[in-house]
Amino acid sequence: MGLTLMRVTFSKEYPGLGEKIKNLRKASSKTITELAAEAGISANHWSRIEREQVQDLPIETLRGIEKALKTELGVEI
Repeated sequence: MGLTLMRVTFSKEYPGLGEKIKNLRKASSKTITELAAEAGISANHWSRIEREQVQDLPIETLRGIEKALKTELGVEI
């Protein structure tokens, strides 16, 4: 019998997360385009995350942003 993969989802609100990401980006020497590419997302999507226009942020995307910014944002599952 084959192995079945199960996805575990997690939902929690983090007020101000977009602003925190924006401040860290501005403190970085890299452009939003460079950081977004490192995170594996588009610059437009990154910008929408900063403006908190994205209501569901996959943990994989968040970890990519953390990697690009070389920081941890304190989001635990």
